[in-house]
Amino acid sequence: MRLRRFPRVDGSVSGRPPASPKAVAIRLLARRDYSRAELAQRLGRRGIARADIESALDELAAAGYLSDAWYADAVVSQKSGRYGKRAIVYALKEKGISADDAAEAVKPLADHDETEDALALWRQRFGVVPVNEREKARQIRFLLARGYGLSTVLRVLRIAGAPISEDQ
Repeated sequence: MRLRRFPRVDGSVSGRPPASPKAVAIRLLARRDYSRAELAQRLGRRGIARADIESALDELAAAGYLSDAWYADAVVSQKSGRYGKRAIVYALKEKGISADDAAEAVKPLADHDETEDALALWRQRFGVVPVNEREKARQIRFLLARGYGLSTVLRVLRIAGAPISEDQ
C-alpha cells in the first residue's frame, strides 16, 4: 500500500500530515526557551499564517509554556556578572521583550555595583595591569563590548593600578 503524500507548507511533500502551529511551537520550546517574538518569527519562517501563529502562542501562554517575563528573568540571570546592564537590556530588546518586562527583569541589577562586576570580569580575563597603550586599549575595548560604560571601565583600570591620563 502506498503512503499518501501531504504537501508541506514550503511546497515539498512528506509522508505525514503537516504539524499544527502549536505542535511546531512546542517542539521548538522543547529544545530551548524563546521569547514570544522569537517564536512568532520562527513559525513565520515556516510559512504558517500570522493568525494561526497568534492563536497558537496565545494558547501556549495561557497554558504557562510561554512567558516573556520569565524568559527575560532567565536572560538576565544568565548574562549578569559577565555583561553590563546596558548590554543585557539591549539583548532583551533584540529578543523582542517589551520595555516593561525588560525593566522588571533588570530591577535586581540595580543593587549590583557595576564597577565590582566589571573588575571581577577584568581580573578573570586579564588579571595584569596593561603594560602599554595597545594592551590598555584592548582591555578597554573588551569591557566596552561587554556593555560597561567608559567611566566604569576607566574606574576599573584605575583600581587595578593602570596609569590613566586626565584626558581619558
